[in-house]
Amino acid sequence: MPGSEFLIAFVVAVLLLSITPGPGLLYIAAQTIGRGAKAGLFSALGTHLASYFHIVAAAFGVSLFLQLVPAAYVALKIVGATYLFWLGLRFLIIEEPDAGSELSSASQSHIRALKESFVVELTNPKSAVFFLAFLPQFSDQAASYPFWLQIILLGLIANLVFSLIELCCVLFANQVSSFFRKSNSAGRWMRRAAGSVLIALGAKLLMSEN
Repeated sequence: MPGSEFLIAFVVAVLLLSITPGPGLLYIAAQTIGRGAKAGLFSALGTHLASYFHIVAAAFGVSLFLQLVPAAYVALKIVGATYLFWLGLRFLIIEEPDAGSELSSASQSHIRALKESFVVELTNPKSAVFFLAFLPQFSDQAASYPFWLQIILLGLIANLVFSLIELCCVLFANQVSSFFRKSNSAGRWMRRAAGSVLIALGAKLLMSEN
């Protein structure tokens, strides 16, 4: 592994990147605003788990394939954007169940939030390419650990830092939205706002050039 000075620089860089508002934090905030804190937490968990696939892909060169084969990158981007559109439309069209049915189906709702965020992160080619481009900058070819293992270990550290910031995002978004959630009309507008954010994220992903 790299020396302590490189690890400190790595953690600082990851922390700075994680606190910069981006599509990931906006997605988790939208889920929290639209569905509540538990759905936001499960969304963060889904993102966290999917990131391990990107880390392994970066370690073994799968992400490099997305860079070298533009058609594969574009196809994955279209799938991810379409899924975000679909999630956003669900927020805009489908109303939340009443309190009684919400309690009875809470676990199913949270698992759905986890699955949705897992798919969103997994089909985001930008995340895959990010890990591939970022992690090797802090690896050491002369280290006793093999290169792929260094990438995985650095990825684990980065993913934990990202998830910690996402947890803070959920808590903050929930505090902001909890006041309005008591009103039915405000709750509907919050879901519409969340759906609009998801659709905007899908459009941004679809129109991005790289």
